[in-house]
Amino acid sequence: MQIVVQSQAVSADAHIIPVRKTEELAETLRAIADAHGLPASILQADFNADFQEFLPIYQPGGQRTYLLGLGEKPESIDWLKAFRKLFFTQKDRLPQQVSVAMTAFDGEVVEAVVLGIRAGGYDLRLYQTEKNDPSAFYAADGVLTLHLTEDSLEEARQALTQAEAIAQTQREMLDLMNAPANYKNPQTLANWTRQSGLTHGYAVTILDKAELERQGLGALLSVSQGSEVPPVLIIAEYKPDVTDQPADQPLPTVGLVGKGVTFDTGGISIKTSASMHLMKSDMGGAAAVLGTVEVAAKLKLPVHVIGIVPSTENSVDGRSTKPGDVITSYSGKTIEIIDTDAEGRVILADGLGYMVRNFKPDVLIDLATLTGSVIAALGYHAAGLFTPNDALAAELTAAADQTGERIWRMPVWDVYKEDIKSDVADLKNFSGKPIAGSISAAKFLEVFSEKHPAWAHLDIAGMAFADTEFGSQKNATGFGIRLLIDYLQRLTERK
Repeated sequence: MQIVVQSQAVSADAHIIPVRKTEELAETLRAIADAHGLPASILQADFNADFQEFLPIYQPGGQRTYLLGLGEKPESIDWLKAFRKLFFTQKDRLPQQVSVAMTAFDGEVVEAVVLGIRAGGYDLRLYQTEKNDPSAFYAADGVLTLHLTEDSLEEARQALTQAEAIAQTQREMLDLMNAPANYKNPQTLANWTRQSGLTHGYAVTILDKAELERQGLGALLSVSQGSEVPPVLIIAEYKPDVTDQPADQPLPTVGLVGKGVTFDTGGISIKTSASMHLMKSDMGGAAAVLGTVEVAAKLKLPVHVIGIVPSTENSVDGRSTKPGDVITSYSGKTIEIIDTDAEGRVILADGLGYMVRNFKPDVLIDLATLTGSVIAALGYHAAGLFTPNDALAAELTAAADQTGERIWRMPVWDVYKEDIKSDVADLKNFSGKPIAGSISAAKFLEVFSEKHPAWAHLDIAGMAFADTEFGSQKNATGFGIRLLIDYLQRLTERK
């Protein structure tokens, strides 16, 4: 499907008119009714412009116009979700050519609109043997025209470029996250990253099991012991051309570390069976990190980005790490394993340690589908943000507010250190308490940041896999990519 941005109205078989719910709604609907030869009272009675509400209007010649409600004060994420739902539910009815009337809006909303429309074509039926052909609109010769004012075109084209860069990457991350464990393992993530690096021009290094053993990444290796599938450490490094960069203004370096557990049984501390099939999703942090590095390379952002993903399965076997075992991490610190289902923080310990000691980034951010505790605190509407750095918290929150990938700051006071104190090792991986689980996990990770002055942890357990219109059970959202890209752009602007 091709997307065109222009100021001239276009003839299409279907038109979309986004409408905000304002005090002038009655007059807006009157103008639309006059343009379509309809009594204004009909539209005013049948359409309230509520969020995600839509009303199709059929013309005698077969042309269709959809009024799409945005609600009262639509933000970026509202635009995205409204267009995603409309196009997903109507995709089999949409004709080859569709236009969207956006002359009443700024060009900046184009990013969210395009991401919503692209996402509306997503097909979760990855392994079904009987599939319908793509709809006329989402086929290769489909055309979407965004109609804006002349003054908005340049801004709209820039937004379109960014949206297209994000949309394709996000779709691939959705496929990886939604793939079951027999179709996806740590090497699958490594292979994807290698190919992405070749395509988009960034460096990729994969540490296999033998190299992990040689370099002493004992925490990652300990989690992998119960699986016949070997672990890997994925290192993706995007470094832009610095030919014109002033020597006294070095590029900012951002280190991103993502949890890449491709399936999590819980290990010896095994999970209940009811929702274990959803544990193919436990690589949400990896998806955010790998996706962000690729998009940064596509957009050629003026920032040095290193993504590290420790990836493994957490399975059950006679060789599995047992509760009570003491392991040695890459940094040399020893960890008492209280709960083998608290494995994400264990592999992140090695990811963080490797990042700090080998790359020394200016900013260090880790992301993980880490705890159910953060869902108990924030539900499915925000990720937990943990950092002692107020400036970093403010910058990440601003990016979250802009993109709608919301985060909420949680405390990381030192009083919580008592929850990770071990009698036999440097620290333990689980407090054993039914309270403050996401905070004690963050305090565990903070140890392996080695007192980095600009470290942040994002617990995205409630956001990476969620209920959507794509399926009848939870599926991948791609959370984190837009948030991090917006943060990187803000960082470069500040510099």
